[in-house]
Amino acid sequence: MHTLPQEIEVWYIIPAIRREMSMCFSKEHKISYDNIALMMGLTKAAISQYIAGKRVEKIRMHPKAIEEVKNSCNRVVKNKGNVTKEILKVLEIIKKKKLHCEMCGEMIDGVLHDCKEVKIPEVVI
Repeated sequence: MHTLPQEIEVWYIIPAIRREMSMCFSKEHKISYDNIALMMGLTKAAISQYIAGKRVEKIRMHPKAIEEVKNSCNRVVKNKGNVTKEILKVLEIIKKKKLHCEMCGEMIDGVLHDCKEVKIPEVVI
């Protein structure tokens, strides 16, 4: 079965971005779960699960992607962006830099091998 890149984004990458944003808002900016939920259009329970590591716990984000998420959080906190637009920006950066491959794949001697958690078909985006 082949999986479309958009399905990978919806099932794995967007939730991982939401997890990192939730943690950034909570830990770095000391925003309450209620306010994070309002900002992100999610429930307080979803935010709690992201922060507790109960959602998308197996998906590792590339350090460069995490840095972009932190930059996005800073823009949202300073009222220079909104969560939806910032998630789209992070997705675009992940695609351009092909960081999504490194999120799930295994690098051996500088070569990317099959994903352990998710099979991502070879697609040039």
